[in-house]
Amino acid sequence: MTELVQLLTPEGERLDHPDYPLDLTAGQVQELFRDMSLARRLDTEAMALQRQGELGLWAPLLGQEAAQVGAARALASTDYVFPSYREHAIAMARGVTVGELLKNWRGTDHGGWDAEKVRMALYAIVIGAQTLHAVGYAMGVQRDGADEAVLACFGDGASSQGDVNEAFVWAGAQNAPVVFFCQNNQWAISARLETQTRVPLYRRGFGFGFPGVRVDGNDVFACLAVTRAALERARDGEGPTLIEAFTYRMSAHTSSDDPTRYRTGAELEAWRLKDPIERVRAYLTKNRLAGDDFFESVDADAEALGRQVRADCRALPDPEPQAIFEHVYAGVHEQLAEECAAFTAYLDGFAG
Repeated sequence: MTELVQLLTPEGERLDHPDYPLDLTAGQVQELFRDMSLARRLDTEAMALQRQGELGLWAPLLGQEAAQVGAARALASTDYVFPSYREHAIAMARGVTVGELLKNWRGTDHGGWDAEKVRMALYAIVIGAQTLHAVGYAMGVQRDGADEAVLACFGDGASSQGDVNEAFVWAGAQNAPVVFFCQNNQWAISARLETQTRVPLYRRGFGFGFPGVRVDGNDVFACLAVTRAALERARDGEGPTLIEAFTYRMSAHTSSDDPTRYRTGAELEAWRLKDPIERVRAYLTKNRLAGDDFFESVDADAEALGRQVRADCRALPDPEPQAIFEHVYAGVHEQLAEECAAFTAYLDGFAG
């Protein structure tokens, strides 16, 4: 039987695990609830903006808030994150602003934020490529003797990519201080997990020489505890860990996807009963750790964030057409300069 690390049941009951102790104050639990709630509001507003033509594309995180917030709050300030393209909650927790986060999706910028400042690389659109970047960075950290760990985020679909498996090879062989955080949301676009693997994903780590653990990805407590332990293990020189956060994507793969074509409403409803935010609400309420005033304040913060998302999105300036030629090479490139000059002359032909 596959063990699933769980510290908070869908009904909001607290559990203990011998390998993953976790002590949280009422204030810390409230902050986890707030983080997840704000991440969901960002997601809701961004999806609406895409439908209104304000964003070119959006990758929803609905249902994966606990996995991302738990992992984000396990990080030390010096740790570094390599995301895929759905880690909006982690980005917010690392200090990425709404405007910076939306630039890429609105098509006004190739990146969006200062990666070194927030200790988080830009979104990776090429599936799985960021895991190799993460391992390379972790090998550098290892050789520098720095006290930091690396978190590499990817989905279950990416686990079938060659890049991810090559990253596992190098991480295991080099004992690199990297934690592979796989959000298994059950669907690689329209492909079920069962079409990719005959064994649980977390077991793959053992084949590459490092441990794997499956955690309830809808349990923010468990995601926090398990990721914290793995990051500490990496900083202590004990090498990589593969975490499989077993969760569910309750929305579309991206705004261009129609999930009703490949999954049933009954399946979606079953996972709604495991909603990551509602179980923390139940825990706070049952244990009298938060009252109506707190939940109302979170709702007010979410409303304010919604207004900010809409305003910041529409305020993003269109880039100059010539910006497409910038930052391609580190120095002057003669052919690119000629192409830019020709393009500028072409645009000037429309002036007047």
